[in-house]
Amino acid sequence: MCTERDTEIVKGVLPYWPRIFCKISLDHDRRVREATQQAFEKLILKVKKHLAPYLKTVMGYWLMAQCDAYAPAASAAKDAFEAAFPPSKQPEAIAFCKDEVLSVLQDHLIRETPDTLSDPQTVPEEEREAKFFRVVTCSLLALKKLLCLLPDTELDSLEEKFKSLLSQNKFWKYGKHSIPQIRSAYFELVSALCQRIPRLMKDEASKVSSSVLLSIDDSDPIVCPALWEAVLYTLTTIKDCWLHVNAKKSVFPKLSAVVREGGRGLATVIYPYLLPFISKLPQSITAPKLDFFKNFLTSLVAGLSTERIKTSLSECSAVVCAFFECLRFIMQQNLGEEDIEEMLINDQLIPFIDEVLKDPRLQDGQLFDHLAETLSSWETKADMEKDDKIASNLEKVLLNFWERLSEICAEKIDEPEADVKSVLGVSSLLQVLQKPKSSLKSNKKIVKVRFADEMPESNKENEKCVSSEGENSEGSELMAEPPASHPCSDVISPLRKKPLEDLVCRLAEMSINYVNDQKSEQHLRFLSTLLTSFSSTQVFKVLLGDEKERIIKSKPPEIATLILRNPAVQFLYQKLIGWLNEEQRKEASFLVDILYSALCCCDNNKERKDVLDNLTEEDLKWNSVVQIIEKACSSSDKHALVIPWLKGDVLGEKLVTLADHLCNKDLESTVSSESHFSEGWTLLRLVLSQHVKNDYLIGEVYVERIIVKLHETLSKATKLSEAENNDSSVSFICDVAFHYFSSAKGCLLLPSSEDLLLTVFQLCAQSKEKTHLPDFLICKLKNTWLSGVNLLVHQTGSTTDKQSTFLHLSALWLKNQVQSSSLDIKSLQCLLSAVDDLLNKLLESEDTSLLGGYIGSVMPNNNEWEKMRQSLPIQWLHRPLLEGRLSLNYECFKTDFKEDDTKKLPSHLCTSALLSKMILVALKKETVLENNELEKIIAELLYSLQWCEELDNPPSFLTGFCEMLQKMNITYDNLCGLGNTSGLLQLLFNRSREHGTLWSLIIAKLILSRSVSSEEVKRHYRRKEGFFPLTEGNMHTIQSLCPFLSKEDKKEFIAQCIPALLAWTKEDLCSINGGFGHLAIFNSCLQTRSIDDGELLHGILKILICWKKDHEDIFLFSCNLSEVSPEILGVNIEIIRFLSLFLKYCSSPLAESEWDFIMCSMLAWLETTSENHALYSVPLIQLFACVSCDLACELSAFFNSTTRDTIGALPVNLISEWKEFFSQGIHSLLLPLLVTVTAGESKDTSETSFQNAMLKPMCETLTYIPKDQLLSYKLPARLVAGQKTNLPEHLQTLLNTLAPLLLFRARPVQIAVYHMLYKLMPELPQYDQDNLKSYGDEEEEPALSPPAALMSLLSTQEDLLENVLGCFPVGQIVTIKPLSEDFCYVLGYLLTWKLILTFFKASSSQLRALYSMYLRKTKSLNKLLYHLFRLMPENPTYAETTIELSNKEPKTFFTEELQLSIRETTTLPYHVPHLACSVYHMTLKDLPAMVRLWWNSSEKRVFNIVDRFTSKYVSNVLSFQEISSVQTSTQLFNGMTVKARATTREVMATYSIEDIVIELIIQLPSNYPLGSITVESGKRVGVAVQQWRNWMLQLSTYLTHQNGSIMEGLALWKNNVDKRFEGVEDCMICFSVIHGFNYSLPKKACRTCKKKFHSACLYKWFTSSNKSTCPLCRETFF
Repeated sequence: MCTERDTEIVKGVLPYWPRIFCKISLDHDRRVREATQQAFEKLILKVKKHLAPYLKTVMGYWLMAQCDAYAPAASAAKDAFEAAFPPSKQPEAIAFCKDEVLSVLQDHLIRETPDTLSDPQTVPEEEREAKFFRVVTCSLLALKKLLCLLPDTELDSLEEKFKSLLSQNKFWKYGKHSIPQIRSAYFELVSALCQRIPRLMKDEASKVSSSVLLSIDDSDPIVCPALWEAVLYTLTTIKDCWLHVNAKKSVFPKLSAVVREGGRGLATVIYPYLLPFISKLPQSITAPKLDFFKNFLTSLVAGLSTERIKTSLSECSAVVCAFFECLRFIMQQNLGEEDIEEMLINDQLIPFIDEVLKDPRLQDGQLFDHLAETLSSWETKADMEKDDKIASNLEKVLLNFWERLSEICAEKIDEPEADVKSVLGVSSLLQVLQKPKSSLKSNKKIVKVRFADEMPESNKENEKCVSSEGENSEGSELMAEPPASHPCSDVISPLRKKPLEDLVCRLAEMSINYVNDQKSEQHLRFLSTLLTSFSSTQVFKVLLGDEKERIIKSKPPEIATLILRNPAVQFLYQKLIGWLNEEQRKEASFLVDILYSALCCCDNNKERKDVLDNLTEEDLKWNSVVQIIEKACSSSDKHALVIPWLKGDVLGEKLVTLADHLCNKDLESTVSSESHFSEGWTLLRLVLSQHVKNDYLIGEVYVERIIVKLHETLSKATKLSEAENNDSSVSFICDVAFHYFSSAKGCLLLPSSEDLLLTVFQLCAQSKEKTHLPDFLICKLKNTWLSGVNLLVHQTGSTTDKQSTFLHLSALWLKNQVQSSSLDIKSLQCLLSAVDDLLNKLLESEDTSLLGGYIGSVMPNNNEWEKMRQSLPIQWLHRPLLEGRLSLNYECFKTDFKEDDTKKLPSHLCTSALLSKMILVALKKETVLENNELEKIIAELLYSLQWCEELDNPPSFLTGFCEMLQKMNITYDNLCGLGNTSGLLQLLFNRSREHGTLWSLIIAKLILSRSVSSEEVKRHYRRKEGFFPLTEGNMHTIQSLCPFLSKEDKKEFIAQCIPALLAWTKEDLCSINGGFGHLAIFNSCLQTRSIDDGELLHGILKILICWKKDHEDIFLFSCNLSEVSPEILGVNIEIIRFLSLFLKYCSSPLAESEWDFIMCSMLAWLETTSENHALYSVPLIQLFACVSCDLACELSAFFNSTTRDTIGALPVNLISEWKEFFSQGIHSLLLPLLVTVTAGESKDTSETSFQNAMLKPMCETLTYIPKDQLLSYKLPARLVAGQKTNLPEHLQTLLNTLAPLLLFRARPVQIAVYHMLYKLMPELPQYDQDNLKSYGDEEEEPALSPPAALMSLLSTQEDLLENVLGCFPVGQIVTIKPLSEDFCYVLGYLLTWKLILTFFKASSSQLRALYSMYLRKTKSLNKLLYHLFRLMPENPTYAETTIELSNKEPKTFFTEELQLSIRETTTLPYHVPHLACSVYHMTLKDLPAMVRLWWNSSEKRVFNIVDRFTSKYVSNVLSFQEISSVQTSTQLFNGMTVKARATTREVMATYSIEDIVIELIIQLPSNYPLGSITVESGKRVGVAVQQWRNWMLQLSTYLTHQNGSIMEGLALWKNNVDKRFEGVEDCMICFSVIHGFNYSLPKKACRTCKKKFHSACLYKWFTSSNKSTCPLCRETFF
């Protein structure tokens, strides 16, 4: 409201606001209180001075709100107060309202209770009390605030009111209140009253004194600070306070208890008040002084022993500080009183020090620093004091102190097993006492106590120690002295120097004795710390004692002289070296400190250098040298002592020798101590990586020599095995080099270190197989060279020349690596990874040209690129030649993949990948590349990728190369997206015109992938004449562009070609710029179906006929190709290609002479192909064979597709000539050729292999072979011994020859053989039918094998399939990779089953029973079904059916027939799944009983999978086909009619004979044919019930157990019933006339009862009952 409404409206609130404010500002909810104050502030800002009339009403509550315990509410109230009154006006505002404020607060404190503040009816007791306690607290604090803010002039007017308040006993009871907040506020108010109205407080002295002083042991953390402040104010204000309380009985015991207990956790609060407290105590109270101060200090020291004090550093410091402050005060006040002096030193200070020396935790409380400061103050006072008596007293005190201190220190040290803590304490104490300056300056708290003789006490001591005005002349005030920071304080006082030195010498002597006698490690460490602080010749003399110089003779003269003259050096040689070289010594750091102490006693740097050089040459171990250098690096003072030695020759040479020894340790297999080895490397790392003021620790020349050694060793690493490298120096060299490069920030790299960097980079950029380095070393090496390169790129501009060494050499090395053709995939990946890291580092450089220059130096020149392109194997040409995209008329296939080089990538691929990776990194920062490098690199990358793509069967390492590029994002799109490639297309076009081949295909690929539009390409060839006269480049460019040219453009090219075709002489027909080239271009145009001019095509055909007349020797009819030139082969290939395209695309009729020319030429070329099969390895001959078979295939397809309409347009005798002569001729050539080609042991039988290219057209041609030609064709006899067969010899030979080819590792052969055998299958069962009488009368169940050639093949295939699929559970879908070896196995297996099922379907019912029995025995069908449920897809629907209308049934692999095409490869991934579904469909249709038997006997999981899949996808299809076959059946039954109902899946059969009528209803199940077919009763007239049931059971049995259709089952049943009516009796075992499996009649009769039985039933009876008796009469059956 305040912010939104007008000021006048807001003013209307003011009369009501005070009452509301006074109530809600005391609300129980703290959020309400906070919001109240915030609203008040808004109101004040709006109404401003209009608030004045209401100020007196709200001021009391306003002050209370500012003292709220909830900080946000208090803060909001203060903000409102400051908004109303600036700081200068606040006292005036308070004075204006003082009476009202005091009345309100007095009421709250004296009159109010919890029940009057809150309504007892509505507010809970707990809430009432909480509010009351808060109001009391706020009121007390508000009173204090009122006192503090009121001007002095206004205080008098309030005296009476305060007097009345103080007269109330209720007020004084607040000091004992149970709520700590109230007590704290009460003591704060008492302090304020003492400060502001001391006269009133003196009047109430007895109440004040007892209330405050008797609460001195209150240990609540909230109360304590206010209480102690009140104590000090009380002591200062009320001088006679001790008259009202008994100090010795009531106050001091409480104080003593608090102090003895360490302040009860409040030491940091209480202890700073102790000195002001005792300073205010009158002598009358403290008498007798000795006992009082003794007890007081004893209590203080006792507090230190509490666990809380020991564990808290701040509390410990507070206690120690208070102890020394009080000690100094007491000493100052009582100087000259010997008994007190002795008590302070002997009974307090020395025991205190002794106690602290034993417990290290107490030493953290800065005791030694306080002690040093105390001593300094006494020493200073003794030196400066004019009063001799005081000075002598202080000297006496100090002398006594040093005597006693010496005793306790000696006591601690003079023990064989000296306590470690005590020894450390003594050494720390001596170090602190020796320091001329106190370390307390920075650490001491703000509370400072100063002692002075004639300096009045300041009015306040951190606002805590206060005194009332006008009382500074009192004699018992604190005396402060000037701070101890005098200008002369750097010099130790003579009063301290002598006793300290004596003490040090005494302790040193003790220690050396224990070291000499007992080899005490503890004393030696103590000696080290002692000498660090007190390194003087006097101490070293004491340490030497009476020992004589024993080692001078063996030393150089200058060292010997030094030893004689300097005790420190003598001690060094006599004692220290021996200790340093002790074998068992693990830690020698403290001994090195002694060495530095000795060096400090040398006169100059030369002496120190001489000593260290001598030690380095003879005495020092490497470990000691390491520690000497480490100490020098950690301290500038120590470093200054050893600079000449570090830079000197002796250490340098020694380090070079060490580096040599360490590096050759592994190579020479010398045995060396592991610790020595490790120390050596640590030392080298130290001297190379540590820098002082941007300079090496040792001489630069020695750094250079050491790096050379490291470099030499690294270079040899690749010659070692991985195991040797694991333990070798390489890891250590990495560590040393890494630290060297990482630390050399300001140093320039030495030439040798750049060589080292290059070697490390080379090791990282090579594969693990080549370097033999373990992974952890490779990781270390990488970090090392990255730190080195990082140093290179961040060096300042003046070092540019130096940078070139590493960068120049690494660029040359990279260039050599990729051009040497020695890299495999892994090696290239390592190289690219290293280069990526390197270039990303170079990107960080400020020099932007650095990266561009680096890429330029790796880039090969044009000649090098050309050389690499020529070295690429030429096999890429196979596919473009086969597909007619390019034409060739010369033999260029010289290079091939070498066997031993199959994993090495060609240099062109490596180089293009490397440079592409480099520009990918460079383009991220928009690096400018010169000389069109970007376009050139992208062009070469496209060349590499196109080469890989065109290979017909690329090895795995090439596919891996392409995948690697994809993963690394090295793609054309990425490269073009980052940089400007406007000139790329022109570059590619120029190269295509110049060289043709792959360059032409790249342009086609770019257009095809829509990276470039054909319009963009068109800009580069405006004039078609520019392509003529033809060159290879021009021809290839036109051929590649043909698919993308417009019809007009193609017509222009054809117009250029036709005149040329007419004019060529015999010599020019075969040249590129002659018949060959122009016909090739014409074919390319024709291939894209862009020529619809029939006359033109006929014209070209006539030209070719003319060529044949004029130059028949050019046409390769029935000739040997071994001596034919490639030019002639080339022109023949183009002629044949033209004829194939002519047949395919020419719609106008041909004359008889033209047909004769085409067909005769075709057969003649085919004869040439057949006769030269041994030369198929020559590419152009392979191509010739392909196009010849293509032409034969086109003709076969043409005549196969002729209809009555099209026959009329053909010459009269053409069809008969084709069938009787040409077709016969084609297949008589190709069938033997198929056998011949597949008989050879070819290494690569893949259909994608160029060597097998002619298999496709040849096999496709063979699929057109007529059945009669196949049946009549006689191949060379191929029979298998012991093979059971009823087939004639020529048919069995054909089967034995062709069937094994179903396993051939080439899909075209498998499909062609399948098509041929498929035509044979229906003809074969007849031969078994003729011999049927020989089966069926045996004693056992009869079985007959399908064609033996197929079954033996199936047996082999089952073993292969078990290896491929056996490891997968049934139901898990296995994806077979197209064209893999497994693909051929599975394809052959499924095709074999299709043939067996086709054969089965063509057989009669009786034969089917025999065949099925055979399949059941061999369990082949079971294996098939298991495999099918691994091969059939989960969802066998066609992908394209999703876009069809939803109301149509979706197309599935079961509804659509599989077209096994040889040429079509786009559907290859679906071949196996579709074929598997097709086989399953045939199996269910033709062998339902056997599938049902398998399904019922399978495990539950498989049972459910089969049921679910069949019901969902197959049952509907089969049911529909079954019902349809009934509806459309032409089979007529005499006396039986059959009808079908498609909607209910029912078949109704009505059988009638004479007066008998039988009606049966056959119901198909939803999972047909897996589920049982139910037979239900219809009409029944003239048949007994039992007979009726028998017939129903028989029909049900037939339909369930016979492998055939419903119509066949019904026919069988009718035959059975007919026989029954004819008088043939049932077999009494199966109660059926006709046997359910083999359809035989009962023939075996019992001689006793004359009953007849089926042979199969009797056999089953005998075997199951183990008896040979008749089932009826139980007589023995003969």
